[in-house]
Amino acid sequence: MRFNPFIPLGGVCLAWFLVCEISNAQSSAGETPQVSLKIDLVAWGADIPGLTVKAAAKNTAVTALSFRYSKPVKYAGPNILEISQVSGEVTKVDYKPDPVTGELPLDLFIKNDDSGKTPAGTVPPEILARRKENPNLVSLAVIPLNSRSVTILLAPGPGGTYTSWVIDDDPAKLPFGQLRIHNLSPFQIAFHCTGNVAKELKAKESFSVSPDKNHEVGYELAYKVQDAWKKQETNLVTVREDEQAQMIVLKSKERFFVSGDGSQSGFLQMVVLRRSKKQLEDMQTGARQP
Repeated sequence: MRFNPFIPLGGVCLAWFLVCEISNAQSSAGETPQVSLKIDLVAWGADIPGLTVKAAAKNTAVTALSFRYSKPVKYAGPNILEISQVSGEVTKVDYKPDPVTGELPLDLFIKNDDSGKTPAGTVPPEILARRKENPNLVSLAVIPLNSRSVTILLAPGPGGTYTSWVIDDDPAKLPFGQLRIHNLSPFQIAFHCTGNVAKELKAKESFSVSPDKNHEVGYELAYKVQDAWKKQETNLVTVREDEQAQMIVLKSKERFFVSGDGSQSGFLQMVVLRRSKKQLEDMQTGARQP
């Protein structure tokens, strides 16, 4: 199974590509399809406070936590999702943009090779256009139709905006008791997992694997740099029968992945997002997570 983030919106991607994707989300009648689901906002970097979602059941500000789930948002509205940030809220970043290019030290898998060379720090045009009606807009995301729940990763983008990556984690696509592995790094990687499952993943690809009888997935991870494969680690991940588990492989200098002595555990970084069956049921009935 491949991971399709639908669109990387609002950051380091190409403006023309974003406009095309938003246009494709419109119906032939010119109307935007409607969706109804629960959304988890997760920060791809430092915590992001004061976020609101247009057309949410309760327009209460939430904080997207760094690489972990927080309180889900109940949403019903157009599948082109508008994410805003309360005026005055500032994301605390642990790094500074490059003084020349303005780029942040995050190795995303989509590089900005726009021939138009949009100036660093410039708000993407698809967001700027919508700020006429929503001045606090900081990100856009296209939500998959017929999904009951999605996870949206938010990475720092130009001009104080955020690039959004949408993961469809409806139980029909991500069964309980399995581990889904995403490659969100700019490198080709390879996994050799429990049950003699071997898989190479390019950027943006994913696959699922079942744990053994002890509810564990053993794996060996390697990555490819300059046409040479290098082994990173061999490890185990526990996956309970009643949870959705997603391992995200990325390349980041975020403090979240840095130990007390300033070192990192490997060339690539990994985080596992977990959601129990009860949490998902509570999300779908509108109950609050514990």
